Amino acid sequence: MQLILYYFCAMLPKDFKDSLAPNLGRTVKMMEHRVDHMLTSKGFDLTKMQFLLLHKLQEHDGVNQNDLAMFSNRNKSSLTRAINVLEKKNYLARIPSKEDKRVNHLFITKAGLQILDQTSPVFNEMSGIIQKGFKAEELKLLINMLKRIQANVNEDFATHTFINSNKNQ
Repeated sequence: MQLILYYFCAMLPKDFKDSLAPNLGRTVKMMEHRVDHMLTSKGFDLTKMQFLLLHKLQEHDGVNQNDLAMFSNRNKSSLTRAINVLEKKNYLARIPSKEDKRVNHLFITKAGLQILDQTSPVFNEMSGIIQKGFKAEELKLLINMLKRIQANVNEDFATHTFINSNKNQ
């Protein structure tokens, strides 16, 4: 295993560690770890991902699992595991479609709405931590840059997905 890791690291450009991708990745991991710790330390049995799924359900109540996977950028298997956990906690209800029994519609429950309301201040606090020391125009510029990065990644992904799907035909 160490040999594989060494080989992978040797293949990276020398300035990779100072490039955008690993710094964004580290930042996201730090924020996820911090917010999960904040939730746990305040006694909430909810992760950041579970909160985000409930938040998406609040916006799109009754959505099917496939659409929720698309809205939340989650793969179907990880989403199914998260849905199972949220269902056991009674934060959402999974109702089979009347038209197609293979399709499940997801509805946020009263308990789900309550946990969203109770945990929202944690996410507001985290937002304050992240934005501390930035001027309004700096935040606006940073958000626009991040949106450009997202658009670049989406465009590249769509291009490569289209090319690969045409190769298989």
